[in-house]
Amino acid sequence: MTAFIIIVFIAGYLAIAFEHPIKINKAASALLTGVVCWSIFALLGNDRELVSEDLAHHLSAIAGILFFLLGAMVIVELIDAHDGFEVITQRITTTSKRKLVWIVGLLAFFLSAVLDNLTTTIVMVSLLRKVIPSHKDRLVFAGLIVISANAGGAWSPIGDVTTTMLWIGNQITTANIVLKTIVPSLVCFFVPALVISIKMKGKLERIEQQKNLLKSTPYERRTVFIIGISSLLFVPVFKTITHLPPYMGIVFGLGMMWVLTEMVHSAKDESEKGLFSVNHALRKIDTPSILFFLGILLAVSALESTGVLASIAKALDNSIGNISIITIIIGFLSAIVDNVPLVAAAQGMYSLEQYPTDHFFWEFLAYCSGTGGSILIIGSAAGVAAMGMERIQFGWYLKKIAWLAVIGYLAGAAVFLLQHYLLNL
Repeated sequence: MTAFIIIVFIAGYLAIAFEHPIKINKAASALLTGVVCWSIFALLGNDRELVSEDLAHHLSAIAGILFFLLGAMVIVELIDAHDGFEVITQRITTTSKRKLVWIVGLLAFFLSAVLDNLTTTIVMVSLLRKVIPSHKDRLVFAGLIVISANAGGAWSPIGDVTTTMLWIGNQITTANIVLKTIVPSLVCFFVPALVISIKMKGKLERIEQQKNLLKSTPYERRTVFIIGISSLLFVPVFKTITHLPPYMGIVFGLGMMWVLTEMVHSAKDESEKGLFSVNHALRKIDTPSILFFLGILLAVSALESTGVLASIAKALDNSIGNISIITIIIGFLSAIVDNVPLVAAAQGMYSLEQYPTDHFFWEFLAYCSGTGGSILIIGSAAGVAAMGMERIQFGWYLKKIAWLAVIGYLAGAAVFLLQHYLLNL
């Protein structure tokens, strides 16, 4: 039985990894993999009732992640529908390439901690098109955005889906993950940004800005932007006050934003406020990504319930032994393989009894899995988004940006280990 499940999981994983060559959406492959793994477990296992109980137990945790992602996506879509991000982009006026490296990098770093690395990349690459006419220059800046968005998402419980998974799973707490990983994440961004800024010379030719046909009024843009960002920032506060799961905080924030946006547009008729409604935002969100997470998390939970992950953990401990090296390797693997199943697997391999909440391992895992994906353009959702928007070639990124991502990743990892072993942080 276990062998069959492993074979199905590997086949599904390969289908996900080669999504573009085989022309099958990774969400479809993930859903089939998850269902088939559990079906084999139910059909060949000894107790089907026990299998159903195991599935129900895992599904409650998976649902928490999915509802959190759904709520966050809708909030971000509402902000975007109201042109809320114009509040930020219209303030960038410099023509110095070196200054722009730091403005764009720092903005992506901190913005991704509040939104997420994928949304931040989309917003920032869209911004680049408004201020940088040269496609060649934009490619370098897009590579910087991938690195800085992934680094920024790693230190925030709502900045990267893997950090969110660890937060929801009680492996980390908000204050601790920020304290332990913000400096290493900043170093991970700072080192590549420094190299890029040294190489950057000259000034940009300003694009003659056309009057944007914005759909919203300045009042609506500012109001919805403030409400949306406040809703996202309130989630950790809500969890601390109520001790309820994070998805309850995001659902509360979405509910409040829904009410307030309805009030903002109360004087308009239905046809006028259609594009600004939550209903419209729900139609625009990336539903396939949510289904992908559902499928892959179901598949990984099947491996956990059958004891496969526990066996892998023992094998890694016996062959390598050093948990720091294991975690760094996971970070490098996340550049090749999606970091969501890697982190889900780690959560199944190592229990909270072995590594309790806020243990060094979970914090280091959040950093490595979040930033390691920058090493290859296909290693993170942020990279894939930038690749599609700016037509970045895999080989170009490997030659020009990958080595910068590697030194940033290793520099940040070194700082994290120094903090832990020398400063006892």
